[in-house]
Amino acid sequence: MSHGEGGEAGSEPSDVELIERWKAGDSRSATKLVGRHSQALARFAASSGEREGIEELVQDTFVRAFASLDSFRRESSLRTWLFTIERRLMLDRRRAERRDRETVPIEDADRVSEYGALDALIAEEVQERVRRSLDALSPTQRDVFTLRVQQGLSYKEIAEVLESTEGAARVHYHNAIRTVKEFLKDE
Repeated sequence: MSHGEGGEAGSEPSDVELIERWKAGDSRSATKLVGRHSQALARFAASSGEREGIEELVQDTFVRAFASLDSFRRESSLRTWLFTIERRLMLDRRRAERRDRETVPIEDADRVSEYGALDALIAEEVQERVRRSLDALSPTQRDVFTLRVQQGLSYKEIAEVLESTEGAARVHYHNAIRTVKEFLKDE
């Protein structure tokens, strides 16, 4: 599969092609970019500890990205750049809400209908243990862990998102894994 130089019918245009089309006035290209990357951004936000307003955060990420597309350096992937923007927005949000920060209960467990009550209870307990293990991490470790495990980013891409180095990303990941394992073992 090529990245579609000409964007022929039947082949998916690359992110770069969609950006160029959007800049040329094709609003459908923006819709395609949002569709292509919004779920990954929502997962990253949820895994980074965001409990509410995730959809708004994803929208804000795209608004900021589209407003500053000229600053997008094509050495990185668009998704990596979007993660970088979203992470900055999350940090801004956390700073603004630090004083009245409180945990919000999981509502997904309420939607479980195919399982029995015991299965739902066990699933909720496991999810809570994993959440507590992630809460035991520093914010940087949590971000590195999430970007590596759930998003599959390379250490180079993680370093880009965190504005750090590959070596630092590796160290944070190693420490995060050790902390999560110890936490789950002690539970």
